Amino acid sequence: MFLITNRDVDESKKGPDAFGKKPNREGPNELRCAEATRTGSKWRVDILKDACTPEMLASAGIRAPGPHPASRYVAHKLLLRLKARQKKEGKPPALAFFVHGYNNDVEAVLERAQGFEELYGVEVVVFTWPANGGGLGGVASYLSDKRDALASVGALDRAILKLDGYLKEMNEAQRGRVEEEAHAAYEHDADAWDVHYARAMQRACSFTVNLVLHSMGNYIFKHYMGSSTFSGNLLVFDNVVLAAADTNNPGHAEWLDRVQCRRRVYVTINENDIALRASRMKSGEEQKARLGHYPYELGSRRAVYVDFTRARGVDDSHAYFEGKPATKNAAVREFFRRA
Repeated sequence: MFLITNRDVDESKKGPDAFGKKPNREGPNELRCAEATRTGSKWRVDILKDACTPEMLASAGIRAPGPHPASRYVAHKLLLRLKARQKKEGKPPALAFFVHGYNNDVEAVLERAQGFEELYGVEVVVFTWPANGGGLGGVASYLSDKRDALASVGALDRAILKLDGYLKEMNEAQRGRVEEEAHAAYEHDADAWDVHYARAMQRACSFTVNLVLHSMGNYIFKHYMGSSTFSGNLLVFDNVVLAAADTNNPGHAEWLDRVQCRRRVYVTINENDIALRASRMKSGEEQKARLGHYPYELGSRRAVYVDFTRARGVDDSHAYFEGKPATKNAAVREFFRRA
């Protein structure tokens, strides 16, 4: 799978430790791409060069004159994998852009993302930020990660803009051909032209792109939504899933109603979420109720709130999209598969 990161990286290392615990030394908005593969229980990580090598261009089938950034290699390889998945499974595939939460080292993030791929049959791209508490523990670790989360807002913004750009590029590559087909077949029938165009474009780009935010990943997204660089007219994602959101419940509708997506915005709640209960206590009395564990004041006009509190197997889980809750409870698993 592919990872996008604003962590500091060490290209000489080939394991998860290639990713550092601090932001990129050239600045927290600096992005690098990496490719991870697992053999048995071991992960191999290759930090990609900033510019595509001839081998990368050949592997991704990129023939246009360059130079090309590593992100173009990632985009083309993902498209090839999605097409292969559709051919094998006979149904439109899904891409999940996953932003992890607090105190996650990269190996844990890779294992979770691999679990997503296996359990839900999706391709996963990970945005990984320096969520390691700076080597600290307890409250200090939590507050350190919150600072790194805030510092990572610009990097997430850049990553989503890149994703948007490549999706538009892929659509434009198909648009001219589809319009010519429609003109040839339905030049004098506007309704039929529209129907043919819509169906042909859907076939040409049949996969969905979905944003999955877990825990403190939602805190980054909240500040991204409120940032001066946020473009409200970007329509990148089909669904947006705010899972176990470690961000304030009070005032969440103000920024959540600005989220643009083609289908649904989901907020998942577990009143017994052990991590969010601990999160609320860490900063003392000023820490407000967390969006992912508080079943009141759910006033967003856009969001669909889904309460997992009494679902069988969920108990006090903070990651009920995996493990026992998802594998033992078909309803939980089916929700996240559809979302």
